[in-house]
Amino acid sequence: MEKSFLVTLLLVIFLCSCDSNKKSYSEQYDTPLNGEINISVDESFEPVINEQIKVYQSSYPGTKINAHYKSEADCFRDLQSDSTRMIIVAKGLTREETAYFNSKISFKPQFGVLAYDAVSVIINIAAEDSVFTIRQLRDKLSGKDTLGDIVLDGKSATSTVRFLLDSILNGDPFGKNVTAANGSKAVVDYVSKHKNAIGFVGSSWVTNEQDPEQVAYQKQIKFALVECKRNCDSGSFAKPSPATITYAQYPLVRPLYYILKENTNGLGSGFMNYLNLERGQLVFRRSYLVPGTMYFGVRKGNIQ
Repeated sequence: MEKSFLVTLLLVIFLCSCDSNKKSYSEQYDTPLNGEINISVDESFEPVINEQIKVYQSSYPGTKINAHYKSEADCFRDLQSDSTRMIIVAKGLTREETAYFNSKISFKPQFGVLAYDAVSVIINIAAEDSVFTIRQLRDKLSGKDTLGDIVLDGKSATSTVRFLLDSILNGDPFGKNVTAANGSKAVVDYVSKHKNAIGFVGSSWVTNEQDPEQVAYQKQIKFALVECKRNCDSGSFAKPSPATITYAQYPLVRPLYYILKENTNGLGSGFMNYLNLERGQLVFRRSYLVPGTMYFGVRKGNIQ
């Protein structure tokens, strides 16, 4: 009888131990349906990523995605830490960066294009000059033309700053007339209050006509027309829209990338898959960005 009692006791201890292990495993490891993670996101994309997270978390109530919005350089610094598994920025990994992460974590991070965004040139609603060539923008950013206040979301480390330095100034420095605001919202605020200001912000901050705050801003600012270089008639100008981004008519277009440092089927992978598939791509489209992995074209048809 003592032997039977000992066997029963050992069995109970074993089952309790298994249950305890299962509990600690679920608490330690997240899945696409449960858990909590931290991600870092380029501040230029805050409005649209906020919407994506709301949709994902409403579909999977057991998940929590903590998005930290900051400069592009800070996002890449976060990716090197263990606490950040995913970043959303305006560029992918270079071969050297991929090799670095492979040597550090023993696997290569995934990355790819989610959507296409534009750097919008915004001006005050009362501004008289609303049409710019690429040469005119270069002169203003370099300080050669000092008429008007040029406002960016930062003077260094942001994706908008990097894009303008690479694509407009070709590596030359900004002029002394260029000032830095504290983020994209501050750029829009400044331009809305200063007649001669010219601001550069990500399109998701100003183009969404479904967002009441952005609709209110559109009564105080307007989009400058920028010289079209491709797929348009000579002498044409365009403002950012899904159509002008899709057909490369608006010249200041940039990709929106995810970079995922996860080799298991965790919450990071679940959120990445959602962003790449139909529902996530539709949210990008609703925010007036151009989806990067799915095509939602409109075709004409005849009904008999």
